[in-house]
Amino acid sequence: MKVVRIIARLNVGGPARHVVWLEERLRREGVQSVLVTGVVPEGEDDMGYFAAGRGVETVRIPEMSREVSPKDIVTVWKLFRLFLRERPDVVHTHTAKAGTVGRVAGFFYRWLTPAALAGRPRAVKFVHTYHGHIFHSYYGPWKTRAFLAIEKMLARLATDRIIAISRQQFREIHGRFGVGRAGQFRVVPLGLDLAPFSDWESRRAPARARLGAADDEVLVGIVGRLTEIKNHEMFLEAAAVYLREHAAGGGARRVRFVVVGDGHLRTALEARAADLGLGAKVLTFAGTLDDPENFYPALDVVALTSLNEGTPLTLIEAMANARPVISTAVGGVVDLLGETEAQLKRHESEWSLCERGVLCGRGDALSFAHGLDYLIEREGVRAELGARGREFVAREYSLGRLIADVSRVYSELLGGEEGEISGAARAGRLGRAARAKGD
Repeated sequence: MKVVRIIARLNVGGPARHVVWLEERLRREGVQSVLVTGVVPEGEDDMGYFAAGRGVETVRIPEMSREVSPKDIVTVWKLFRLFLRERPDVVHTHTAKAGTVGRVAGFFYRWLTPAALAGRPRAVKFVHTYHGHIFHSYYGPWKTRAFLAIEKMLARLATDRIIAISRQQFREIHGRFGVGRAGQFRVVPLGLDLAPFSDWESRRAPARARLGAADDEVLVGIVGRLTEIKNHEMFLEAAAVYLREHAAGGGARRVRFVVVGDGHLRTALEARAADLGLGAKVLTFAGTLDDPENFYPALDVVALTSLNEGTPLTLIEAMANARPVISTAVGGVVDLLGETEAQLKRHESEWSLCERGVLCGRGDALSFAHGLDYLIEREGVRAELGARGREFVAREYSLGRLIADVSRVYSELLGGEEGEISGAARAGRLGRAARAKGD
């Protein structure tokens, strides 16, 4: 079985880690696979080191990047030529831009052959994974409608399977936005290497020392690129509300807010923090930290304020370290945090205590601040949510389970029944072996 996997760029974030983990494990099990990437634009950190550190070589197309550009025509042409050279059984695209150029090139590859005149296009299958989607909160209404129309067309003409990474994402993409047929979708949650987080307790003290945290200090951290969709400004506003409401309380806990990550909004966010009165004693911009196993244990609460998400890897990593989480109710976060156990209110604000964390409304800084206050003041609740989250992630988000699920999708496409063709049989064996080995 030959797979060509395409992602627009290996920038800091969950999708880059996801494709590298897939490549590393599938190649180790004998699948022939080529990882194609574009370039990381200025202002974003490049995670090429993550692929190199795991022995995953890439084919780079310099013209492929996140934004729409006339260079996309060159990208499509280069991908078409690559398909002619590699003759893949499966083309698997990840993220919106790669999904567009990869499937357009794939459509031409499938049909531009003399045999197509006799109704025999090239035997290649196309899979697209939505790590998130761009159907709200990214662009204006006209651009969003145009992108949605393109996605619907690609789903109809050049996609055999669509992978959603959560049930909630499937409900949004297919149910709310009408992309694809229900039968095209498979829900394949993320999976990650959990081994580095297995001894988080022993890492806590040195991790807190690294951030200069006192023993009695509660650290609330947010992890992610400093970009508009992550809505870090809401995090700063919630921090300001929390500190303002506790300013008069002499017995209030010592709390510090930590922003982990970098991006083009850093200067603007630092200025906004100053405007809100968040000085260095209560807010730390830590920059990019490339070793999640060594900074999550330092945190007492992990926050997410995004306007739109797929299933954020940062929350899965936090839960793998038994950290309680608070998030806006977006995308797959709803599935990640589980059923609502209590609906809590304070004056005009309202938030939900769920099985594995706290959910707040999108863009609601006041409710977020009060949800944070609820967690900060209840150490027992934090410990219980952390323990539940760790057990859930170990059960549902292992890398072995991910490899098994993806292998099953490939097997289904290439033969329907195991053993029908050699590639499908191999994929089936990989799935069973991966499930047996776990991580």
